[in-house]
Amino acid sequence: MDLLLDTNALIWFLEGDAQLSTAAKNTIEHPQNRRFVSIASLWEMAIKISLGKLVLMQPLPKVFQEIRNNGIDILSINTSHVLQTIHLPFHHRDPFDRMLIGQALEEKMIIVSKDENFDQYGTTVIW
Repeated sequence: MDLLLDTNALIWFLEGDAQLSTAAKNTIEHPQNRRFVSIASLWEMAIKISLGKLVLMQPLPKVFQEIRNNGIDILSINTSHVLQTIHLPFHHRDPFDRMLIGQALEEKMIIVSKDENFDQYGTTVIW
């Protein structure tokens, strides 16, 4: 199955953080699953780092290298993803999360996230 990792799930996976659920970790590590992270999540991380709201164990360029080393693909944003967000109800107001929802719906991906709001959009969520 194709997985889209939420920003927190990605960080917790890469840093080996215990906040990542066992089900999420096992799903991410399953060899038959394809793993993706949205470019929106990487952008969100950069913004939060610059604002002092996010501190990672490694500098962001090293995180990008770890993403590649772990076989996680980066999902670009295209116009169909953007158009998906037009029709989303506002259960969630965070623009980065709304983009992830739009991408997951458009690409028929499963989201790996602790965020309970994602369930309200008809996406499959694993946590």
